Amino acid sequence: MKKRALTGVKPSGTPHIGNYLGAMKPIIDLQNDYETFVFIADLHSLTTVRNAEELHRNTLDVALDFLALGLDPERTVFYRQSDLHEHSELAWILSCITPFGLMERAHAWKDALATGKKDPTVGLFTYPVLMAADILLYQADLVPVGKDQKQHVEIARDLAEKFNGIFGETFKLPEEMTPEEIASIVGTDGEHKMSKSYNNTIQIFAPEEELKKQIMGIKTDSTPVEAPKDPDTDTVFKIYSYLATPPEIENLRDKYLSGGFGYGEAKKMLLTKYLEHFGPAREKRIELAKNLGYLGDVLKSGGEKAKKIASGTMEQVRQRTGLIL
Repeated sequence: MKKRALTGVKPSGTPHIGNYLGAMKPIIDLQNDYETFVFIADLHSLTTVRNAEELHRNTLDVALDFLALGLDPERTVFYRQSDLHEHSELAWILSCITPFGLMERAHAWKDALATGKKDPTVGLFTYPVLMAADILLYQADLVPVGKDQKQHVEIARDLAEKFNGIFGETFKLPEEMTPEEIASIVGTDGEHKMSKSYNNTIQIFAPEEELKKQIMGIKTDSTPVEAPKDPDTDTVFKIYSYLATPPEIENLRDKYLSGGFGYGEAKKMLLTKYLEHFGPAREKRIELAKNLGYLGDVLKSGGEKAKKIASGTMEQVRQRTGLIL
């Protein structure tokens, strides 16, 4: 039996390279060796999205993005979170054993309070409980996540252990997978983690002119063209390294250290590499967008496969909690 890997992604707009390296590529790479599950976390998106048309459009977009980037619906169970009521049901049951203090310590909640978020909601406060349900429902062994999501997997483990201790052995304890070399992708501002909230992203499927603008706008230091530069502290070099081969990386490193090579040239090399790396995916997405019927069929089929696992887990949960007479 293959081990099971699971991840989810919120439908919240165009993906950037940070999304790809931190969450999308890891699960796609696991398709051969693991039983993989990927869900579109549309219930989670309701903490920020309050427009039905926007949510519908974003959901279609993230499905197109994953399929274009290599997710294979024959090898991966690909589904919408909201198509399975089991997610919400298990989240409520888990919330009934979740310590209030555990939620108060959750990073997302603390950040919302620290930044003075207007009208923080109960949904935002209990967000980690729903995420725990997303994971535990499918008895996942491995959860590929970005560095900022590691705590959520830890909370899922805590709640699984607590439930098992109260009601009997039910849930598997998941392990998080966060490759250290891509634990936190630096944004184009050279300061913060790449994030839409900081407006410092490089999108994967942006039009070429917009993509060029994003890459050429990467912040660099003021080292003169003729002077040697430190590749290990430069954002352009770091992003290039995520996409290039070892010989290509060493070639660019030599240019930095030798001097006579400006950041503008480095950005042009990054743009070329970016278009080369994501070119096939960009073309495939255009073709997929012409057949949204196929997209609907993929998600429907994935939901039916996910339902078999989710309903089995919930039958155990209901029996052990006394919800089944």
